[in-house]
Amino acid sequence: MSILYYENTKTFHLCNKEISYIMSVLPNGHMGQLYFGKRVAEREDYSYLYETASRPMTSYVFEGDRSLSLEHVRQEYGVYGTTDFRRPAIEVLQSNGSRICDFQYQGHKIRKGKPKLAGLPATYTESDEEAETLCVVLKDSLTGVKVELLYTIFAKGGIFTRSAQVTNQGAEAVHLTTAMSLCMDLPDCDYEWLQFSGAWARERHLKVRKLEQGIQAVDSRRGNSSHEHNPFIVLKRPETCESQGEAIGFSLIYSGNFLAQAEVDTHDMTRVLMGIHPMGFDWKLEAEESFQTPEAVMVYSERGLNGMSQTFHRLYQKRLARGYWRDRVRPILNNNWEATYFDFTEDRLVEIAGKAKECGVELFVLDDGWFGERNNDHAGLGDWVANPRRLSKGITGLAERIEELGMKFGLWFEPEMVNKDSDLYRKHPDWILSTPGRNASQGRNQYVLDFSRKEVVDCIYEMMAKILGEAKVSYIKWDMNRSITECYSAALPPERQGEVFHRYILGVYNLYERLNMNFPQVLFESCASGGGRFDPGILYYAPQGWASDDSDAVERLKIQYGTSFCYPISSIGSHVSVTPNHQVFRNTPLHTRANVAYFGTFGYELDLNKLTEEEQEMVKAQITFMKEHRRLLQFGTFYRLKSPFEGNITCWMVISEDQTEAIVGWYRTLSHVNMPYTRVKLQGLNPEFCYENQETGKKYFGDELMYIGLVTSDGMCGQVEENTGEYGDFDSRLYVFKACKK
Repeated sequence: MSILYYENTKTFHLCNKEISYIMSVLPNGHMGQLYFGKRVAEREDYSYLYETASRPMTSYVFEGDRSLSLEHVRQEYGVYGTTDFRRPAIEVLQSNGSRICDFQYQGHKIRKGKPKLAGLPATYTESDEEAETLCVVLKDSLTGVKVELLYTIFAKGGIFTRSAQVTNQGAEAVHLTTAMSLCMDLPDCDYEWLQFSGAWARERHLKVRKLEQGIQAVDSRRGNSSHEHNPFIVLKRPETCESQGEAIGFSLIYSGNFLAQAEVDTHDMTRVLMGIHPMGFDWKLEAEESFQTPEAVMVYSERGLNGMSQTFHRLYQKRLARGYWRDRVRPILNNNWEATYFDFTEDRLVEIAGKAKECGVELFVLDDGWFGERNNDHAGLGDWVANPRRLSKGITGLAERIEELGMKFGLWFEPEMVNKDSDLYRKHPDWILSTPGRNASQGRNQYVLDFSRKEVVDCIYEMMAKILGEAKVSYIKWDMNRSITECYSAALPPERQGEVFHRYILGVYNLYERLNMNFPQVLFESCASGGGRFDPGILYYAPQGWASDDSDAVERLKIQYGTSFCYPISSIGSHVSVTPNHQVFRNTPLHTRANVAYFGTFGYELDLNKLTEEEQEMVKAQITFMKEHRRLLQFGTFYRLKSPFEGNITCWMVISEDQTEAIVGWYRTLSHVNMPYTRVKLQGLNPEFCYENQETGKKYFGDELMYIGLVTSDGMCGQVEENTGEYGDFDSRLYVFKACKK
């Protein structure tokens, strides 16, 4: 790993064993992009990659010189209006109304390791040998605005991070109206665009289309990263598949309004922008004030989409998630929400927990309804004090009863929200985000607290910290059940209202950070009506997230498959729920519900007392299996094998780092009759190892399983003479392989 600078050519080459990133100072002082991709040899002069041409209807930077038009040059941090007409990486509104800037190279610094970003989540290093960082300093001489572009290259993997810090070194205030984390100009557009989109209960579905001239984009303007689009995109070559070919993943470590965009000009050059959404964003910078953008992560892979995903998984699992739970297997939990909703008593909860303990569950979680006057979703949010009519000795008493059973206790909060029917709102009606003189919209009968205000965050922190300080709470499910509307803060002047969305997210991060610091052994699971804020920003504070409110196993195949493109399996909250399922009313076999949920944190969303004795024995076996294999399932190397977006069969697998153990999940949505014989080619095995199927005792060499395939044919390949119940819709199987002697 090294960052090289050649003074004669003003060229930078950032490289490790896998990737190279090359850029240089352009004739006008701007930074130009020359190359990003597979590692290339070191040389001083890459100027041949800087291509110019005199084109009709083109404006040029220098009078009398037709050699430089920014419209046709690849750049590092483009601006609009000085011969470049593409969407900009930065835009600064000045006191005279102009938005034109000229950011020229002033110098650079190279340092070992990776600096922290103040108040923001970001990847990190634990030693200076893990990464190296380049800071390129640009300045607009007229306004005095300085931009520091941060580039970090990690020693291992095709990983590159980018962010920018903007500082007003001029005498007058300016308004930052666009500040992207990443601007990446690519020389062609021969890519397919992958995005991960959906809605509540069907999050992160894979969508694929070819890049075309014009703009392709996903975004959120909801105040949260959203169910609709994830802050993650992939550009891959048309021939790239899961196992081979070139792919670049772009991920934003941020939880608020975002934009991820690819603009292809009519000369087939591609500009990728990623960062805070500029719509409605307006950050006032007084003299000497600075603004730091969130961090964007780029991962380059020539080993296909699985190779890209595995790099993201390792990075986000080990160098984004932090703290006590980062490397620990997650406790198997039972959440009471779908078992009781708001209809529970303390004794009823203990009854549910008792059966869960009997089955082997390790953590009981009390969901919504324990606080204030919370008998339904119309009241109580904001009053984080236990309701004594439901919990006679409060959270402390219930937690002690759960601990006496031999289990840990967890608790649900929704700290960012308030009901009007609450003591908090009655005392502080100005603490919600709402626009003066206009209607305040509600969602789920609740309103959004103004987390851009320190006093609001402090108040919520004190209530939560009091409970965590007094009661034995080992886990927090942090929910967020609506997006932001009427985004206006009563505490900020008119010229700073464009800052509220971002300040809100900074407040969320601040609350998370304080709780993490003061209660370091509490396991946080993020939730936002399920997957409405499943993003890398939250992963920095909560090492796992509830992937979706949709707990149906068949729907979860697509949700978890799409999620796996960026996020590690240890981050995916996945549980077994009742049938008929409460979201889609589907009846799914108990074994399939578990076989899907194993590939995540694993738990139950039901009252185990209501299962038959036979089903309870199945649950005990499932929990025993998970306890035996959860380190492999949660921290092994994950491969996608067959996509639920392309057929009736879904297949994925996980393998240990030493390649001695593997678990394959195989899922068939609908059964058919007289079907072809089937097999699935596995990946990641050692071709010379002999592997034993732990159920059948049959042995296979790794090369057989990878190149010939695992035979998955069953009775559906012929006529099933007698309905034994062995085959049917929504079927699934697990194959467990262990290396053995030949």
